[in-house]
Amino acid sequence: MTRLRLASVLVAAALFGAAGAPAAAQTMQPTGSQTQRDRIAALDFMNGEWRGEATVIMPGGRTVLTQTERVGSLLGGSVKLVEGRGYAPDGSTQFNAFAIISWDEREGRYGFRSYANGHTGDYRFELTDDGFRWEMPAGPNARIAYVAVVRDGAWHEVGDYIAEGQPPRRFFEMRLTRIGDTEWPGVATVSPH
Repeated sequence: MTRLRLASVLVAAALFGAAGAPAAAQTMQPTGSQTQRDRIAALDFMNGEWRGEATVIMPGGRTVLTQTERVGSLLGGSVKLVEGRGYAPDGSTQFNAFAIISWDEREGRYGFRSYANGHTGDYRFELTDDGFRWEMPAGPNARIAYVAVVRDGAWHEVGDYIAEGQPPRRFFEMRLTRIGDTEWPGVATVSPH
């Protein structure tokens, strides 16, 4: 048996298992599980289009941007997508980030995959009583912690650099107002015909 044919047989066996295609079809969940949809629905307070101001303090100084966020769901509501953009006064994009929030049933926790500034990573994300929090490592014995309060059409989020033995340093703050609903990202899907 050639390697290609053997590989094809192994893939088919993995997809369909010993019980055949009907068993495989029963395990397909194109909209995720009910638990995943329920956990992601708990984040629906983030949905929509948002605009406001973001202040970033870096070693080179303080930058103020017009910040926008758009948030929506895909896969039948089993994942939440977030895109953030920061604009300079001339309208040029100075910051662009994208995140995918999901629920991992095996781990019993949210997953948060972020893409920003040429970096990507998987980080712990927690729902709070009035918003959410997430954090990422920032070198040896240091981390960056983001905390957001989202309620009554307002999204206030701060970011602190936290290093062992030092007081937290606030380097990021944004205040957004919800400006409306969005059909993103579920619009303009490719038709099967």
